Amino acid sequence: MATAYETRLRESFDATLREASEFFMGRGDLRATMKRLAERFAAEGIAYAVIGGMALGEHGYVRMTDDVDILVTQNGLERFAEQCVGLGYAPTHVGAERAFRDVETEVRIKVWVAGEYPGDGKPKPVMFPDPSTVAIEAAGIRVVSLPRLIELKLASGMTAPDRLRDLADVQELIRAEALDEKFAEQLDESVRSKFSELARATNRPLR
Repeated sequence: MATAYETRLRESFDATLREASEFFMGRGDLRATMKRLAERFAAEGIAYAVIGGMALGEHGYVRMTDDVDILVTQNGLERFAEQCVGLGYAPTHVGAERAFRDVETEVRIKVWVAGEYPGDGKPKPVMFPDPSTVAIEAAGIRVVSLPRLIELKLASGMTAPDRLRDLADVQELIRAEALDEKFAEQLDESVRSKFSELARATNRPLR
């Protein structure tokens, strides 16, 4: 007879497998949250761009993530707080100003603000851009363009020791999109060398 712990573990594992299956098939709570949020931003006239793990999937590299990352301006964040929080969205905890949850799906939403800096948060040539200038539309959802996504990932992974996964994400995008070193010309000069290094390593012929 299974113990209470074993039962909880099995139920948790089964739930994870179900969500993973839905996620990789383009369904599930994360996808539903992203779609509903995109529709809400459009209705409220708030400029936004999906970044983070969900953006990776839109650009060809699908990996599991447990939240939705959204880029807005400071004004957009203020309007979201005024017009949406309390009406389908709530802070994840008392005092949270950029961490929310969809009250229907319970999926977390992290908000990033244009003009601030990725990675260690310190001033650098690459900053979070105005979403209205970098978003492309994919199936009705505005997603940060591939060059800007890679740029942000590189700037983050290069300056924050706890963000090395961002560099691994770039490698996977290189594989998924068959990018070569020439792609570096579309990036800020401060991250071109790192991109070229990752491109060479990723595209190295197998022996």
